[in-house]
Amino acid sequence: MSTLTLNAEALYAELLRGIRPLCTPKTQLVGIASGGVWLAERLQADLQRSGQPGTISSSMHRDDFAQRGMVGGSGNKTTLAFDVQGAQILLLDDVLYTGRTIRAALNELFDYGRPTSVRLAVLVDRGSRELPIQPDFAAARVTLPANQSLALARADDGAFSFKIEG
Repeated sequence: MSTLTLNAEALYAELLRGIRPLCTPKTQLVGIASGGVWLAERLQADLQRSGQPGTISSSMHRDDFAQRGMVGGSGNKTTLAFDVQGAQILLLDDVLYTGRTIRAALNELFDYGRPTSVRLAVLVDRGSRELPIQPDFAAARVTLPANQSLALARADDGAFSFKIEG
């Protein structure tokens, strides 16, 4: 049995390189809580953009809300310091799997207005989509058994790593 190892820092460098062509001076970075927010914060700094990136919570629009509740606690809330109406948005997430989190995040985003465009960039696309959602950029594509989960972790010094459970 082989063990999958992913270098989150190397994948972050690839994400940074890959999203540059997707960003214009008007592009607003928005991270999905929590891994996507960590990516958006670091990208905002590395791209030398002023201000804070947006945070979007998918909790209230999830189709499994009754089972999951408010995953991530009270810090898991939407914060957008810009007008969504007419905005160009780059939505960021750590791991794209079924597409349900992205669908819920888009529903939350549209509660705030109608953006001109929304593009999606992810650190890892693990396939097995249940909805017709595809990233504009993925730093890596991996296959994991359905009983395993993959999540981004952030150390106190800001370094990224992955947790594989299951």
